Amino acid sequence: MERNLRKERIGVVVSNKMEKSIVVAVKYKEKHRKYGKFVNKTQKFTAHDDKNDCNIGDIVKIMETRPLSKNKRWRLVNIIERAK
Repeated sequence: MERNLRKERIGVVVSNKMEKSIVVAVKYKEKHRKYGKFVNKTQKFTAHDDKNDCNIGDIVKIMETRPLSKNKRWRLVNIIERAK
């Protein structure tokens, strides 16, 4: 049996105050419907960080997973770049 491909996102950690959880902000550009200008948008995801090793400012890759809590549906795959 083959599993469906899971969504992956790359973003910046904006909060790590929770136990085993991080908040990741993913930036993307979207074209305005009326004016055609590209607008910067940000979407925040709560992700599961099992080892509690992320810090604010880290660039991370997260992957979609089953619901882990009320609003946690993503998990940390790896840390791409540590904050300086």
